[in-house]
Amino acid sequence: HVDFTVEVERSLRVLDGGVAVFDASQGVEPQSETVWRQADKYHVPRVAFINKMDKIGGDFYMSLASIHDRLSKMAVAIQLPIGAESEFSGIVDLVAKKAYKFEGAHGENIVEMPIPADMNDEVSEYRAVLMEKVAEANDDLIDDFLTNGALTDEQLFKGIRAATVQSKIYPVL
Repeated sequence: HVDFTVEVERSLRVLDGGVAVFDASQGVEPQSETVWRQADKYHVPRVAFINKMDKIGGDFYMSLASIHDRLSKMAVAIQLPIGAESEFSGIVDLVAKKAYKFEGAHGENIVEMPIPADMNDEVSEYRAVLMEKVAEANDDLIDDFLTNGALTDEQLFKGIRAATVQSKIYPVL
């Protein structure tokens, strides 16, 4: 019997970054919470990836809320799903303001498309939250944000990277 916790600790000590993968139908599970806390201890920057969106019960928003409740309020969506479960068909990139649909037998063909009209309000809302969290996490961006009420696309992109590397935000895909 190998103590998984010890193995994870050993790995985390040498990592430059990590991807925390969550099942979209489960949200944050106890083992994920344990590993997340260990990553906090070793200051490992990370992104969260919500997987299995096409599964029954796949719910990005429940999973994001679960991350906020159990892991960090600084987790911030940088993509939103288009549909869920059997209707899951693509993603909206909140940074680039573009949408992509997955085509082909296994969704292997990624095709750019317009952002679905029924998602415009949601996209604006989540992009505003992203911008605000990025500005709050970057001293050099907060003044521009407060003055202009927004960041440029370039400031947003660079700000996400800087804040992620410093473990001030956790992008969620």
